[in-house]
Amino acid sequence: MTKKYDIAVLPGDGTGPEVVDEGLKVLETAAGKYGFDLNFSTYNIGGEHYLKTGEILPDEIISDVSKADAIFLGAIGHPDVKPGILEKGILLKLRFALDQYINLRPVALYEGVATPLKDKGPEDIDFVVVRENSEGLYAGAGGCLKKGTPDEVAIQESINTRKGVERCIRFAFEFCRKRNKAKKLTLCGKTNVLTFAFDLWERTFYEVAEEYPDIEADYAHVDAICMWMVKNPEWFDVIVTDNMFGDIITDLGAMIQGGMGIAAGGNINPEGVSMFEPIGGSAPKYTGKQIINPIAAILSTSLLLEQIGEVEAAASIEEAVKRVLCNDIKDVSAGKMGYSTGEVGDLVSNYVKAGTGD
Repeated sequence: MTKKYDIAVLPGDGTGPEVVDEGLKVLETAAGKYGFDLNFSTYNIGGEHYLKTGEILPDEIISDVSKADAIFLGAIGHPDVKPGILEKGILLKLRFALDQYINLRPVALYEGVATPLKDKGPEDIDFVVVRENSEGLYAGAGGCLKKGTPDEVAIQESINTRKGVERCIRFAFEFCRKRNKAKKLTLCGKTNVLTFAFDLWERTFYEVAEEYPDIEADYAHVDAICMWMVKNPEWFDVIVTDNMFGDIITDLGAMIQGGMGIAAGGNINPEGVSMFEPIGGSAPKYTGKQIINPIAAILSTSLLLEQIGEVEAAASIEEAVKRVLCNDIKDVSAGKMGYSTGEVGDLVSNYVKAGTGD
């Protein structure tokens, strides 16, 4: 009996629908080649929907997507909507409602892609960041007092629970073992200043590390991580960190791997439904021009397939992307690829269809 998966699709804003179209194209090609079926259900939420209706993310959509096997997201962000409304009302709301407590970000430099780091190549830039995705400063705890006056007070609290920290760290150790490369897990924190939160993180990290004697466990401050990601990215295999630091260092990771156009990520609930997306923004100035790079969205479909168990199909998409980046596209920047957005999707699809041996 042919396996069938239900995929909830949220094309989003700006160029989101354009890159999602290419991701769906590649997914359908992979499904056809590897013998499984995909059923797509599309939900057109985002800036345009909010401006027309005043509605951000209805509870019934959360209920619907929670029943899917995975969620594929384009991008959220609209120039006519105040920053924070859509991000908190859609992205964070979905992450929290679906308990997607891991943000997974591979940082890999592929052959044929330029990095701003001098004398570094694909063998030097190949690590993964495991970011806690449901607590920390993003939990929304805090408030304002006397807003708009000279005596205004603003408090934003970082929430770190033993449960949340430990499950993130355990996921990172298991992922590092499964990845089976350098088998080194680095905790990124700030124990010398954020002494309460990162005391919890560090104690938990080394307690859990005792159960993984095959994994080298070490620690570095976040500022040192940022320096070494630029100077010695080859030092890293898997990094685990909290929500805010993870948000920052993964953008740095995207730049050293060649740019946002090839940076994919997943919001993971290992026991539930996960959501996959390119980590770049909606790039509204490029909307409709068919010049945006869809590779990040396509790579996120590889992560999606791996998460739902279609490992061979997932690998075929990443391999096809590698071949496109090496053989066809010479610049991953928008408008400089030498191909339209749709043509890049066609290239990847054709390589998936042909297989790695052809």
